[in-house]
Parts: sequence; structure tokens; C-alpha cells
Amino acid sequence: MARLARIESLKHRHSHIDQKIASEGGRPRPDERVLMCLKLQKLRIKEEIERLAS
Repeated sequence: MARLARIESLKHRHSHIDQKIASEGGRPRPDERVLMCLKLQKLRIKEEIERLAS
């Protein structure tokens, strides 16, 4: 049960970071460093979700 709760928590964080990426990308001059950092966080979360799901 704890594994499922962790996966759900990670999915929520993944979605939140996706919203931040969209917000930053929608700016007239997005900060590429911020975008790269957010995308890296999103990727790490996705990898952890996949690891826990398998």
C-alpha cells in the first residue's frame, strides 16, 4: 500500500512540475536554465515511478 501512495505522490509532483514547465515556457523570454532544471526533475520522477511500478 505504501508503494501505491508513493507512486500517487510522485505522479502529483510530476504533474505540478509539468505545469511549471508550461508556465515558464509560455513567458516571452523563458529562462532556459530553469526549464532544463525542471525537465530534469520531471525525468527523475518519471524514472522513479517506472521503477516503483515494475
